[in-house]
Amino acid sequence: MKSISFDNTKIADGFWKEKQDMVKNSTVDAVYNRFCDTHRFDALSCTWKEGDPDMPHIFWDSDVAKWIEGAAYVLTEERDEKLEAIIDDAVDKIVKNSDENGYFNSHFLVTEQDKRFKDRNNHELYCAGHFIEAAIAYNNATGKDKLLKAMCRYADYIYKVFKEDNTAAFTTPGHPEIELALVKLYKATGEKKYSELSKYFIDEHGAAENERDSNLFDWVNELYNQDEMPLRERSTAEGHCVRALYLYCGMADIAEQYNDTELLEACKRLFDDMVNKKMYISGGVGSTHIGEAFTVPYYLPNRTAYNETCAAIAMALFCKRMQNLDINSKYADVAERAIYNGFLSGVSMDGKAFFYENPLQIDTEFNNVNRSTKTKERFPITQRVEVFYCSCCPPNVVRFIPSIADLMYSCDEDAVYVHQYMNSETEYEGIHISQTTDYPASGKIHISCTAPQKQIAVRIPAWCENYKINAEYEIKNGYAYISMNGGIDIDIELDMPVVCVKANSRVHENAGRIAVMRGPVLYCAEGVDNGADLPTVAIDTSAEFVLEACDFILPSMTVAAYKEKASDELYSKAGDDYEEFTLKLIPYYAFANRGETDMQVWFLRK
Repeated sequence: MKSISFDNTKIADGFWKEKQDMVKNSTVDAVYNRFCDTHRFDALSCTWKEGDPDMPHIFWDSDVAKWIEGAAYVLTEERDEKLEAIIDDAVDKIVKNSDENGYFNSHFLVTEQDKRFKDRNNHELYCAGHFIEAAIAYNNATGKDKLLKAMCRYADYIYKVFKEDNTAAFTTPGHPEIELALVKLYKATGEKKYSELSKYFIDEHGAAENERDSNLFDWVNELYNQDEMPLRERSTAEGHCVRALYLYCGMADIAEQYNDTELLEACKRLFDDMVNKKMYISGGVGSTHIGEAFTVPYYLPNRTAYNETCAAIAMALFCKRMQNLDINSKYADVAERAIYNGFLSGVSMDGKAFFYENPLQIDTEFNNVNRSTKTKERFPITQRVEVFYCSCCPPNVVRFIPSIADLMYSCDEDAVYVHQYMNSETEYEGIHISQTTDYPASGKIHISCTAPQKQIAVRIPAWCENYKINAEYEIKNGYAYISMNGGIDIDIELDMPVVCVKANSRVHENAGRIAVMRGPVLYCAEGVDNGADLPTVAIDTSAEFVLEACDFILPSMTVAAYKEKASDELYSKAGDDYEEFTLKLIPYYAFANRGETDMQVWFLRK
């Protein structure tokens, strides 16, 4: 199965065009400016010395690299001299300051030189992986290969240190990411040793004796980084969510490259464990800030949900790989859930501010309940900010939205697969696909396809119970297979009613509650529209939901609901305590764009 890259697709209009324009016209500059303010770009000069402020952090290079990668994706659509000049200057500094082996890390080149590749948690390989991805992206966008050559030299050195000489103090990355980057580098250069090094890291992860019995930190155990067993034996997702999902992406890549069915089966088990037991309705993962981690099955608290923006991105990236390895619509379904909800809530509507965490409930009145102590209970922030101390999420937004079409298509000898619906034009190896749609505002999609393949397979989302296709089709694993004779025009209509969704009974946090979705989009209520005490709101699931135009691209909606009557009594006899009112709901991704206010996703069921 071949994945059709985003650079073969032009998104012409609609939902994701608006988001891509937002990144191009706002987010790229906003993130760059904050990274200049915080001296992340200055660090590339490697001039810092003891006593200077703002010592380069061990993960700053990854922030810069992701920004370069995202900026390169913007350049894929339209060249920009100003943007290229910024990247070229950064590349010149990286090349100039790389050591004689090709090693570059803005922290370890100016301090702690004796600790290079000595501490597994120092993010050196993680930063290298992101620089590799940036180098490939910039070369593809502009034909400028200076950074790519530098990163090949660096990757050669990593290969020598880790696979040939075994001189590093650890065997596999503390923060996975280079595994998937090395496979990309192999595909870009044809140099087999890069995929071999990725395979080595995957094979040794959880198997290396010097790592199985040692922890990255003194406050975690071996589950934190999937270290307690070899990866082919894994069945459960554990520990730090982003580290885990980047690692699973690497596993999927190696499973594909080496036709490793054992590794693929492990990936399938891990996907099912996450999606069926540990994923929020938003497609987000990570139910605790402690370790930014997965927890036990069905523990999905709403107010303290971590749901890191990067984790939602990583989930979508894993799904993309799995949909090419195992033809089943469940992967594209989860990717869709993540991109419209758990990921997109991580960036403000103007593209300038970000959430690291994405909770499913905000109750501002009770965020500071103990006025007599300096130590407070911890809740996610209620307003997006422009930069974080650990600012991995903003540049991840910069690189993910311009490349969102990576999730759309794949093909094999027999069929062209349509995984996501976006208004777009695609050209790839004799395949031409045109989609005309305002999805997900509605479920109406027109697809025109000419291709040498015999069939086109279009995904029928799991949320869609009724649909129409103006052609004969056969449903297999969630895809409608339609015969083509060189080409076809088809109209698809996915029925998109508002649906009330319940959680598994084991999710005790949501007992007796429902959430509201329309198509792939999750909705929420905010205090700014509905007043206080949102946790007492009950929705009559038989009531009519009325769609209304709003400022958040997709429609808002109203529905008759009930709220508990206010009272001065702390306790009173239960009775007919509710009064009817009109509840307003907005897309979840748009919450917290109108000032600090309460927010609720799960409502009582009337």
